[in-house]
Amino acid sequence: MHNSYPINGSTQLLEKAVSPSSATSNTINDLRFWLALMLAPGVGTTRFLRILEHAPDLSTLFTTRNISIDKLKLPTAVRAYLQSPDWHAVDKILAWADNDGCHIITLSDPRYPPLLKEIPDPPPILYVRGDPLILSQLQLAMVGSRNPSAGGKQIAHDFAQSLSQHSFTITSGLALGIDAASHQGALDADGHTIAVAGTGLDRIYPARHRELGHSILEKGAIVSEFAPGTPPIASNFPRRNRIISGLSVGTVVVEAALKSGSLITARLAAEQSREVFAIPGSIHNPLSQGGHSLIQQGAKLTNQISDIFEELTHLISPFPNHQSSATTTSGSATENDHPFLENIGFEPISIDMLVDRSGLTPEAVSSMLLTLELQGIVTSSGGLFCRTG
Repeated sequence: MHNSYPINGSTQLLEKAVSPSSATSNTINDLRFWLALMLAPGVGTTRFLRILEHAPDLSTLFTTRNISIDKLKLPTAVRAYLQSPDWHAVDKILAWADNDGCHIITLSDPRYPPLLKEIPDPPPILYVRGDPLILSQLQLAMVGSRNPSAGGKQIAHDFAQSLSQHSFTITSGLALGIDAASHQGALDADGHTIAVAGTGLDRIYPARHRELGHSILEKGAIVSEFAPGTPPIASNFPRRNRIISGLSVGTVVVEAALKSGSLITARLAAEQSREVFAIPGSIHNPLSQGGHSLIQQGAKLTNQISDIFEELTHLISPFPNHQSSATTTSGSATENDHPFLENIGFEPISIDMLVDRSGLTPEAVSSMLLTLELQGIVTSSGGLFCRTG
């Protein structure tokens, strides 16, 4: 599952449907037509993209008889709806977007996240609460069990926290368990995090995550392809998984059973030519079996965040806003550049010992070790670290 993919590429369908000339901010009139078509009975993502390919100017669907559309042989219900769209429902959605921090982004909007546009079935419309520009930042998805072990939750939190300290935005699904721990880890690092919802954004689901959701909005965004007012329907949650993986350069699976939604996300990530990482666990823990299965299929066995960086180094450069301390430090490090090096000799030493020597927090020590390891100044083996020369 180790894959690289053309970050600046695009699918043939989208090259036709969203030409550079149409990649301008949506006017209210344009947006009304996009919303009206999305509300049509029998029009999902696939049919919408097919229609868009034949009629990039969607207003023609509702104002004239479009010969190219006739070739699509649309169902009778869709044709009837196009003659009498539900403009009242459209206006209700637009009223939602009038609220502070609420946005509607279509495929033709320059704010639409470019990585998501690369997947075979990108959602034609995204509803966003928070900062829509964060959707285009360098992201890693983190997913796992809704009922994880205490250790699994801690691992998710710590990985998310460390990755956030290296300027990755953490993307997950706001679900119970690993999702929530991942979001919280990013927030505890004062980093950015994105939640992909399986409901309309007029609610935060599950309700017990209302406070977490509001914290996410302060440092990131909540996004959905479902219009405001959409309730929590079971079939919608697997659909949103392709957005979680599609926004991200890679997906990290922390704990997952053999039959779980997390493995769906991992499969979708692989199909989207994104990296898949799996954190191993005890062979006696059922929640480790999904991750172990992914590793057998080619996912990267991940014990520490440096394992993630090894696979993603070649992908970081196309993101000009990425300010990872691991990639922006200029020149070779010396003891003057890194006073922390005085705590590390040529004999292997544990992180706990380095914490005691330096007086720093475990998080700070881990971050510095990763930076030094990526620069080739420090090497690690079996959880112990030492100077390379």
